[in-house]
Amino acid sequence: MRIALATAREARARDLDHAPLAAALEEFGLAAEAPAWDDAGVDWGRYALVLPRATWNYPTDPVAFDRWAERVSRVTRLLNPPATLRFSADKRYLATLEAQGVAVVPTRYSPAAEAWSPPPFDDYVVKPAVGTDGRGTRRFRAAQADAARAHAAALAAAGSAVLTQPYLGAIERSGETALVYIEGAFSHALRKAPLLRGREAALLDERADIAATEAADDERAVAAAALAVVPGGVPLYARVDLVRDAANAPRVLELELVEPSLFLNFAPGSARRLAGAIARVVGVDSGPE
Repeated sequence: MRIALATAREARARDLDHAPLAAALEEFGLAAEAPAWDDAGVDWGRYALVLPRATWNYPTDPVAFDRWAERVSRVTRLLNPPATLRFSADKRYLATLEAQGVAVVPTRYSPAAEAWSPPPFDDYVVKPAVGTDGRGTRRFRAAQADAARAHAAALAAAGSAVLTQPYLGAIERSGETALVYIEGAFSHALRKAPLLRGREAALLDERADIAATEAADDERAVAAAALAVVPGGVPLYARVDLVRDAANAPRVLELELVEPSLFLNFAPGSARRLAGAIARVVGVDSGPE
């Protein structure tokens, strides 16, 4: 039985999750392949299940990606499903989480058609509403309002809505905590070094500045509250990225349900847990829990 771990051509060499997950799937008699999501020649119906795993180029054409997800879901099982992918692809979901009482990083959303104005913060971040790997994410000081305005205008000119957030200085001490969930159950956690040490976001090197960690009870509580808001049912896989505020309370920075790195190589047993969940979805005996 074939499982598609959908990817992007340029992502294959960087996807550190693929090898451990493919090996774990093989233990259940499932063959993993990595077709590119935007390859028009792929017959998605030949797969028992399709997972967007390294579709990291989808922000270049989110409309095409959404249409792809709908097409795939009509010919086979797609997990996470289109409604979940659509919700998580645009970071305006932070407003939805906040409205449901989930602690999030304060975020101002500016549609592409609206003029951007600087926020009342001494230190803040401007980023696209749809994006991966920190691309287009920049940090500014209050005195750099003109540069921030130019950056926001460039994002808007490219068709992107703009998010503005305060830069939480506590991240310099504790970094980000990424909590990974499989079938709605907590699997493992990672500590990630601050992405924005300077003004411009560096692309995340997933082999550096990351370490396994224990998730605190308050972090798990916030992550669980965020996942409870997600449409489309319990996600097969999820990553919740948290940062702490000045009061040391965890807040959701991002809710990753489309193509998150799950850092399976940092958590022994996690690849097999995900493979077992996949096996249950396609009706293969996954053995005892």
